[in-house]
Amino acid sequence: MEITIESPPRTMMEVYEMLPEGTLAELIDNQLYMSPAPNTNHFSTAKKISKSFDKLIEDTGRGFVFYTPYDVFLDKTQNAVQPDIFIVLSSNSGKIEPDGNFIGVPDLIVEVLSPSNREYDMTKKRNLYEKFGVQEYWIVDPETKLAMGFALRDRLYVKISDEIGKINSPLLNSDFGF
Repeated sequence: MEITIESPPRTMMEVYEMLPEGTLAELIDNQLYMSPAPNTNHFSTAKKISKSFDKLIEDTGRGFVFYTPYDVFLDKTQNAVQPDIFIVLSSNSGKIEPDGNFIGVPDLIVEVLSPSNREYDMTKKRNLYEKFGVQEYWIVDPETKLAMGFALRDRLYVKISDEIGKINSPLLNSDFGF
């Protein structure tokens, strides 16, 4: 595919928006991060979790479940991410655009760890999601099946769960194994 650039990008968000569709990239605090495609274990774990969320959220009309690669624009200038899985409840004031983006803050985000992104998901993205007010953030290790959950309390994350093979979400008032 040939891309013609009529004028050079002036911001990192413009660079991000010019990346080819399907590129695994994120813009955090105006810095671009790219990663390789997930491995089989990562993909399999994310798939199991997303199937459970589909039954719990989409099949009951409570909201929408999205999977990577799908752009989440937390703001318009410096922060765009592609969480492995995220949930937007029907009551969320964010905007799901018909052209394939979400502008706003998801209600719940799940990141499945990869060997190359452990610290990135556990610190940088955790801090970002806390800053923007994501109500629940789950980090899942596909190797050990450890699921760590964090909920926003007074604008800071508090650990709510640390279990093997199980997500127990107070926000969704539900738990399930994977």
